[in-house]
Amino acid sequence: MKAMVLKQYGAQAAFEQADMAAPEARAGQVIVRVAATSINTVDTMIRQMGKDLPLSPDLPAVLGMDFAGTIEAIGEGVTGFARGDEVYGCAGGLADLQGALAEFMPADARLIAHKPKSLTMREAAALPLVGITAFEGLQRAGVKAGQNVLVHGGTGGVGHVAVQLAKHFGATVYSTASGEKAFDIVKSYGATPIDYKTETVADYVEAHTSGVGFDVVFDSVGGGNMTNSFDAAALNGHVSTTVALVELDLTPAHFKGLSIHVVFMLIPMLHDHHREAHGKILAQLAQIVDQGGVKPLLDEQAFSLSEVGKAYDRLTSGQAIGKVVVEI
Repeated sequence: MKAMVLKQYGAQAAFEQADMAAPEARAGQVIVRVAATSINTVDTMIRQMGKDLPLSPDLPAVLGMDFAGTIEAIGEGVTGFARGDEVYGCAGGLADLQGALAEFMPADARLIAHKPKSLTMREAAALPLVGITAFEGLQRAGVKAGQNVLVHGGTGGVGHVAVQLAKHFGATVYSTASGEKAFDIVKSYGATPIDYKTETVADYVEAHTSGVGFDVVFDSVGGGNMTNSFDAAALNGHVSTTVALVELDLTPAHFKGLSIHVVFMLIPMLHDHHREAHGKILAQLAQIVDQGGVKPLLDEQAFSLSEVGKAYDRLTSGQAIGKVVVEI
């Protein structure tokens, strides 16, 4: 099979085309003929930082966590899937798990689900990592109908799914954004955009919650923005974050009695810990997608397998709006 391989790590490390032996299905695995894969921030971090990240694979490495494709072969003990099924998932590209930047990919059957019928392969490949992350963050916070939910970064990879899912679950949703295009995207999801560049937290908390605060704050920005999340949350509210790599004074969270949920969705892959939970979430997401509740946002630029380096650069440039997808 053809694959794009990294032979060294670094911000400008080149992906090289290589001919590799196609994988064989082990017990509990399926072999997927990959149709498309999307680039996530963690993929670019692996490329740049290499072994400074404990989750980076040994070189030469085949990256790519998200994928959509067709099952080519099934290993012993796998049930619920058949050869020819269209599936999607997040199942490789880190540690000792081969990634999706190849024509064929082995995947633990617990980490995949049948692809949403209403999506193309390209669209479906954009969804697994961000979809699982958004779903888990909202689930942990107990989002339900009638609540006010604030999503920081509502046009980002995770954020745009969190906005749509919170709306699907019946919440009244608000999202920080900047610029007319981002505002239009947020509005198209049935949410209210908040210009974080011109409005203070106190201003938008007063304007949209009469000063009470939001029941749930989903923070896909993280870092120093966590303080804004604490300020925006209601008493005994919930803050879910995907970026908690920061030293922070938790005093404001203490005096508000906040529950803080840190979502690191790679744990099942890294530690073989309850992997079946991801398959179940992906199956639920597929139903929500096919009901019209979620539509992945794709960047306007398309890339082929040989253009993987350009796809990574597109994401790191900060110019992409929506998920960057590579078609195999």
